[in-house]
Order: sequence, then C-alpha cells, then structure tokens
Amino acid sequence: MTTSVPAGTSGALTGATGILTGDQYRASLDDGREVWLSGKRVDNVATHPAFSGVVDEFARLLDLRHDPEHVELSTFVSPETGNRVSQAYSMPTTPEELRAKFAASEWWMRESLGQLGRSPDFMSNVVVGLRDYAPELAAVREEFGKNAVAYHRYASEHDLVLTHALGDPQIDRSADPRKDDTLSLHIVEENADGVVVRGAKQLATLAPFSHEVLVYLNGVTAARGAEKFVLWFALPMNAPGLRILCREPYSLDAEGHTHPLGRRFDEQDAMLFFDDVLIPWDRLFLLGDSMTAIKGLVRINAWSLQSTHIRFLQRLRVFVSVAKMVAHSIGVDTFRGIQEQLGELISYAETLELGIIGAEAAAERTPGGLLAPRVSYGLGFWSAGVSARVAEILRQIGSSGLIMQPSEADLTSELRPTLETYMRGHDIGVDEKSRLFRIAWDLVGSGFGSRQELYEYLHRGEPGAGRTRLWRSYDSSAVDAQIRDLISRP
Repeated sequence: MTTSVPAGTSGALTGATGILTGDQYRASLDDGREVWLSGKRVDNVATHPAFSGVVDEFARLLDLRHDPEHVELSTFVSPETGNRVSQAYSMPTTPEELRAKFAASEWWMRESLGQLGRSPDFMSNVVVGLRDYAPELAAVREEFGKNAVAYHRYASEHDLVLTHALGDPQIDRSADPRKDDTLSLHIVEENADGVVVRGAKQLATLAPFSHEVLVYLNGVTAARGAEKFVLWFALPMNAPGLRILCREPYSLDAEGHTHPLGRRFDEQDAMLFFDDVLIPWDRLFLLGDSMTAIKGLVRINAWSLQSTHIRFLQRLRVFVSVAKMVAHSIGVDTFRGIQEQLGELISYAETLELGIIGAEAAAERTPGGLLAPRVSYGLGFWSAGVSARVAEILRQIGSSGLIMQPSEADLTSELRPTLETYMRGHDIGVDEKSRLFRIAWDLVGSGFGSRQELYEYLHRGEPGAGRTRLWRSYDSSAVDAQIRDLISRP
C-alpha cells in the first residue's frame, strides 16, 4: 500500500479509524519511504529480514489493544469521532484520568519487557505535550497553536507511530552553527506552500518503523541564539527528499546463536537527511523563537518523562528476575555477596517505583489546563547513572557463563549428551539454562545490549548538562535562609 503525503492535518480526519490492527500497521509501512541499510535501499521495511522481527512485535502489541481483555485499559473512546484511540493520546484533567493514562503506559512496558524506549506510548505523550503548549505557540503565531491542536487530533485518530529527531550531526561540535549551515537543519526557502529545509538530524530512534517524525529544537542550538535553526514541525517518513540511514541491525541471528531480545526489540536508530524537503505551513509549530522553544522542551515532555520512568522500572524488574534466575541456575544465590548484589538491584527498582508514585501523586495543573506529573528530571538522570551499575551486577553474577552457552543448533546435534553432562545447571536443564543465559547476554553483552545501555545513558539528555540545569533551576532559598541565619551569630 502506498499512501500520499497528506497536505495538512487541520481537521483532516477523513478515513480515520482509531487504533490500528497489526496488519494495518504492516501495510502502512509500505509507503514509498526511502530507507537505507548497509548501502542498499530497503524495498519494504515490514518484510525485510533485519526489520521483520521488530515489525511483528509492534503488530502484536497493536493487536493486543483490540483484545477485550486489554481494550478498556489501553484505549478510550474519542468524543469527537467515537473511534477507539490510544490512552497515550489522552489529555488528563483529573487524578483518575491521569491514573488511567499511566496504567496504559504500565501495560505497554510490561508487554515489551521495558525494552522499547520508543514504544508508541512515549511519542504519543510528547504530542499531548505539544497540544498542551498550543497557547504559548499561538502567542508566537496564531497558526502555530492551531496546528498543534490539529496535529494532536490527527495523530490520535490515525494512531500514528512516531519518532523524533533532535540532535545535530557530529561533524565539529566546537564550531559555531551560525557560521556553518551544514551543522544544523535550517530553512533555505519560504514560499506559499511552506518552508523548505536542508540538513540532517540524529538520532531518530524507531525511524524506519514510524509513520512520521516530530522535529523540535535541541536546546544547545537555541541557547546560542541561532534563531534560524529554531524549527518545530511534523513530517511523514515518505516525504519527498527525506532519506533514512539505518545503523547496523542487532536483530539478525548469526549461525543459530539467537538473540531473544534483539530479535524482538531492536527498534533501530537512524540519521535523517533532508534534501530540500517541503514542510507545509500547517505542519509547522514554531519558527525562530528560542525562548519559547527552550521553555517548551520541559513543557511538552511532561507526560513522556513519566512514561520513560515507567519503562525503565520494567527494565529494572527484568534485570532483577534474570539476575536472580542466573544466580540460582549456577548455585551462587546462597552466597552472601551475590545476595547483596541482588538486593542492590531490588533497591534501584523500589526507589524508582516510589519516585514514579510520587511524581503522579504530586501532579500539577499546567498553564494549558491539563494535569501533569511533577517534573522529575532528577529522577531521570539518577536512572541514567544507575543503569550501568545494573548491567555490571548481572555481568558479575553470570561471569564467564555469559560468554559460553550452546546454541539451539548445538542442542539438537550429536553433542547433546555431552552438553547435558557439562552444561546443565543447578536444578535446571541445559536447554533452559542456555536460553536464560542468552537473554542475560542480550541484556549486557551483545551489540543489542550495548546499544540499550548507551541509550539509557543518553536519551534523557546528556546527564552532565542536565545536572547543571538542575543546579541552576533548583530552589533552595528556604534552606539557604536557615543556614545564613545559623552562621550570622555565634
């Protein structure tokens, strides 16, 4: 199925059916988009062997929402059309609506084992933030606010799977982008139809599997006062002139050594190249206003940040279970040091869980009138910091066993009797033990695992810069006054 690029989104609900089925999602990816992998253009993302496992996983998740067991939890009825739409697009105004929104997030993350950083739940919540920020966008230009409202309606009713692209290419980060247009995406022309942009953006996680990309300012460029680079817009992935370059996939099996997580959850990362791409006027949300962009970066992520916390909590729980089972499989779970390490893993999961509960309980009313969780960037940067330690604990517990496990092909070969003798575990057969350790390897040792760990460290923003922003914005005035009072007298 090939679909044309929509001319705009204002009121464009013709043909909208709400939540997609898995088959509808697969068909929607065959839309003429220009995806490149290993020097070749991909004919159809849904059927390519490097991508099909992930597409199948997304199709499974989308189909589950139609199941009577999950439909009420994961969706709600659109008051405008009567369609079932994803809870991730809901705009909560009461604590009950906020709870329903994040109960759906918890469902998404349980089903995907916390492995999909760009599950549809994440970016759909960004679009809710964009919709909530519409009055501030309208203050810059009335049409921008209207476009944000219309885009939320369009994305929710058409059940769009979205990616975003914020970073500039790593060419020379010491250079001033105002003097070298090649470092940042920028406008080369304005005309009656919209603006024409040229340049590149990274790192668009989920790009080949998405329907559209949402591009908005990265804060570094804005802080430098480079107004010409302030661009907020949405664009279909099959837009003329947009090329998608994918990294090496981690989903392919090698000689029967299966990657049980990578095969299902390698959500891909991509560079986006914009070769004089037209952005229609009704797909633009902001141009040329750095301060509105900088303030908006916090506002539009009010709900997606909580979604990220919920996903990382599920990922931590997976680590706890895998580490506990690995320790038991080799009989080391009775050792005091191993028990301390397992307890440390659990302490991280419990801390994050309490932070998530607290952020929701302390929800605040936004200027746009919605109810949003308490801003919790500190919790996010804490998560980025502990992620490496979590992986290190599992590596230490699994030790060399993470490296040497028989493949599925080995298990059905004439070596089977030998494997049962020398490669079984404590109260666990060689089949289950080898599969358990391959899951552990995919978490901490494979290319997929290494990518996941780097993603955890960086995707909330560079932690050092983030902590600096926290220091600059944190209000310690009340306690500062107490300390000054104490030191002002003997």
